[in-house]
Amino acid sequence: MGLVGRLLRMDPLLAFAGLGVGVVVGLTGMGGGALMTPILVLFFGVPPLAAVSSDLAASAVMKPFGGFVHARRKTVNWALVRWLCLGSVPSAFLGVLLMRAIGDGERVQDVVRLALGGALLLAVVGLLVKAYRRDDAGDDGAAKPIVVRPVPTVLLGALGGLVVGMTSVGSGSLIIVILLALYPALRPRDLVGTDLVQAIPLVFSAALGHALFGDLKLDLAAAVLIGSVPGVLIGARLSSRAPAGVVRAALIVVLIASALKLFAVPTAIVLLVVAAVTAVAVVEGVRRRGGAAAQDRDTGDETNAKGAESASGVVPR
Repeated sequence: MGLVGRLLRMDPLLAFAGLGVGVVVGLTGMGGGALMTPILVLFFGVPPLAAVSSDLAASAVMKPFGGFVHARRKTVNWALVRWLCLGSVPSAFLGVLLMRAIGDGERVQDVVRLALGGALLLAVVGLLVKAYRRDDAGDDGAAKPIVVRPVPTVLLGALGGLVVGMTSVGSGSLIIVILLALYPALRPRDLVGTDLVQAIPLVFSAALGHALFGDLKLDLAAAVLIGSVPGVLIGARLSSRAPAGVVRAALIVVLIASALKLFAVPTAIVLLVVAAVTAVAVVEGVRRRGGAAAQDRDTGDETNAKGAESASGVVPR
């Protein structure tokens, strides 16, 4: 049966899963491999190697759409992208060859996933600290100049490429964790845009390696793409327009969900935790917005009072 015939027989839920993951990737720049690969394995019974290969192939097509939206809205730091790709592209291909050389490599993948899960939780802590140390209004302003550190940035790209080539996880999540540490002055929307664009050549390199040496299922990748391409376009438009606080909250939710799945936490518990974190984020956002509105009213009342005093000729002491 040809590719078209297999697509007609596919489970429609595959496309809906791709749509949801695509929105997450476009909005936060991450979560593709950490969410899509477990979904394919756990919910659709896809063999792990085929899930990794097909997810990478779908990501190689999906990510450029979201990257294009961010590039048009000038939320990409191109200097960082160049240095990251210098290390990640060859390293991703090397990761595929390394997995082929060591065979099954289940223990290696387990160690990598556990380490990545820990790194994601550390990133959550970093985002929370940043949220309380910096006013959201400052993050939504003009981009601050970033001094690129070439050597650490290239090494970061190389590490991310190696992990992605071996597991399909980390093109967004691992890179974004270390970008947060190296460049804390990046606005959340610039962090997402830079992370999403640098992942394009990285994922393409890993996908090419898996196409040659892995277990690529074109029909599976195409089914995921049917939903993920419009999803990533929607998410990227939301990310490039959304306030910094909204993007940061989305990042935190996706980081926690990705980390829990990497730790093999049951899906029901992950959903409960995500729901709880989302509720807390909504309540905190409403509280902060209410406080900011009250402060604006107080400032306006004070200005009006001073204007009335000036008009009546009374000089305040």
